[in-house]
Amino acid sequence: MAELRSRRSNLAVPGSNTRFLEKAKGLPADQVFLDLEDACAPLAKPGARKNVVAALNEGGWGSTVRTVRVNDWTTAWTHTDVIEVVGGAGAELDCLVLPKVADAAQVQALDLLLTQVEKAHGLEVGRIGIEAQIETAQGLLNAGAIASASPRVETLVFGPADFMASTGMRSLAVGALHPDYPGDPFHHVLVQILVAARAHGVQAIDGPFLQVRDVPAFTEAARRSAVLGFDGKWVLHPGQIDAANEVYAPSQEDYDHAELILDAYDWATSAAGGAKGSAMLGDEMIDEASRKMALVIAGKGRAAGLSRTSSYTPPEG
Repeated sequence: MAELRSRRSNLAVPGSNTRFLEKAKGLPADQVFLDLEDACAPLAKPGARKNVVAALNEGGWGSTVRTVRVNDWTTAWTHTDVIEVVGGAGAELDCLVLPKVADAAQVQALDLLLTQVEKAHGLEVGRIGIEAQIETAQGLLNAGAIASASPRVETLVFGPADFMASTGMRSLAVGALHPDYPGDPFHHVLVQILVAARAHGVQAIDGPFLQVRDVPAFTEAARRSAVLGFDGKWVLHPGQIDAANEVYAPSQEDYDHAELILDAYDWATSAAGGAKGSAMLGDEMIDEASRKMALVIAGKGRAAGLSRTSSYTPPEG
C-alpha cells in the first residue's frame, strides 16, 4: 500500500482552464485534482487533456499531491483520458481519481489499464494510486469491495451531489443541513464510507460544499466529517483551503502523542528494545496498528507545520 498522504484540502481545478491550472500551483492546498470530468464540457475534454499534461510536466507544484480526475467507465472518454494523461505525464502524477465507481471490477479495470500504460512508457508499475469516488447507492453498498479492489487504492471519496441524485435525497444545498431533518442527512453515508476505508487501510475524503463563498458554512460541514475521522475535504474555491487545512489538522496534543508512538514502536521493535511486536507507552499498549494510525496523524501534523513539544525516552532496563 502506498504511504498515506496529507489530504486535508483537495482543490478542484478545471482541466479546460489554463489560468486556473497555473494559479493552483501557488495555493496551499495539500492536494489538487485536475478535472477532466464534470468541470469540462464534452467538446472541451480533448483540449483539457493536453492542458493537464502540460501543467503537470511544467512543474511548480512543490509538495502538493497531484491527481487527475478521469471520466467514469460509462462514458466514451475514460481509456483515452488514462492513455493520454499517464502516457504524457505519468512521472509527474500521484493518483487518478475514478468517479462514480459502482463496484470493484471498475477499479480493477483501471488498475489493468494503468499497468499497461506504465509498462508502455517505462514508468514504475504500481506507483500511481487510485482514488475511488462513492457517488451512487450501488457504490455505497460496494464500498468495502471497492476499497480493497486494488493495492493502488489510496482513498474513498464521497460525491454528495451525484449521490443525492442516485437516492432521490432532498436538500437545499449540497453539504448543508436540511431544515426538515433533525440531524445530518449524510451522517450514515459518511460513516459507511469511513468504515469501509479504515477496514482496508485507505483514507476517507469528504466531498465538496457548493456554497463556495460561505466559508463558515463550509467549516461547519467540514467539522462534521472531521470529527468522524475523515482525512480531508474537497474544496471548490481557494477561499475554502485554509479552513479545510485547519479543521483536518490534528491538535498539538494528538500530534505529540502520535510522534511518541512512532518513536516508542521503533525502539521496541529494534534489537536494543528487544525486537518486540508490541510495547507500552505509559499505560497504553501500542503495536503495528498503533503505528499505522500514528503515521496518519503525524503526517497531518507535519503537513500543518506543527513542531513537537515532547520527546521519547526509552524505558530503563
